[in-house]
Amino acid sequence: MVKLRSAAMTFRPTTLERAYQLAEGGDCATISEIKLRLQSEGFTNIQDQLFGLSTAKALRDRCKASFRPRAENDAVLTGAVA
Repeated sequence: MVKLRSAAMTFRPTTLERAYQLAEGGDCATISEIKLRLQSEGFTNIQDQLFGLSTAKALRDRCKASFRPRAENDAVLTGAVA
């Protein structure tokens, strides 16, 4: 017998997927900040997952392009900035 999974199940992204989400989200300025956020969210083996020059460069580039200081993030969320 095959058991069907509930459609209400939620899927957690992998460590690498979540790292890219954080890098592109604008809250993390550095890879260190991404690692701290991942750890606080319960991800494990973070260093192993994010090891590698190309991965580190890609995350750094995304952080640099997306980072907004906290006050700017709050303004964007509240619609105060166009």
